[in-house]
Amino acid sequence: MFVKQIMSANPITISPDAGILEAANLMREKKIRRLPVVKGDKVVGIVTEMDILKVQPSQATTLSVFEVNYILAKMKVSDVMAKKLLTVQAEATLEEAALIMRENEVGGLPVVSGNKLVGVITESNIFDAFIDLLGLKRAGTRLTIEVDDRPGILRDIGEITAKHNVNVSSFAAYYPEEKKSILVVRLETTQVDKICADIKAHGFNITHIAHYGK
Repeated sequence: MFVKQIMSANPITISPDAGILEAANLMREKKIRRLPVVKGDKVVGIVTEMDILKVQPSQATTLSVFEVNYILAKMKVSDVMAKKLLTVQAEATLEEAALIMRENEVGGLPVVSGNKLVGVITESNIFDAFIDLLGLKRAGTRLTIEVDDRPGILRDIGEITAKHNVNVSSFAAYYPEEKKSILVVRLETTQVDKICADIKAHGFNITHIAHYGK
């Protein structure tokens, strides 16, 4: 899955010369938490709700409401935006975007095609893609299976499900210890008694079974 398939296209943007109160009002109105900052056709930064909150006086301030509003009205987006620009290409994979966000501890990235802004990808987009990839909105069964980490395991499980004429909607694997792996197999059926019996007969240990949907 690629970034362009899950990003929010045609993002709302703001100028670096706009006031931070304008940015705050725009985010509140559109119910978003970040705005790409664009000058001409070029993305020059990103401003978030947290950036704006950081420059607001604390509740312990001795300034009056009028003084606070006057100070904030003088500040521009360029004063608070993140200037160390992190972007991701529209053709990048979902994993690449997630890695950039995780390593840099950010909740969203402007998406560019060449140098042109084409979208925004956020944690919510990635969560939605994860749910879609695992088929969690479709009826089916999730099997957690302990197996040896050796070539051919996926083929073996696939042959068992194929014998029962059941489609596998997703496979995932993780490795809790050396030479052992945990397979998470999503089947497009809730009738799995015979399949589970066959899997166990092949020497595999099913540790968890969960049914989803109708």
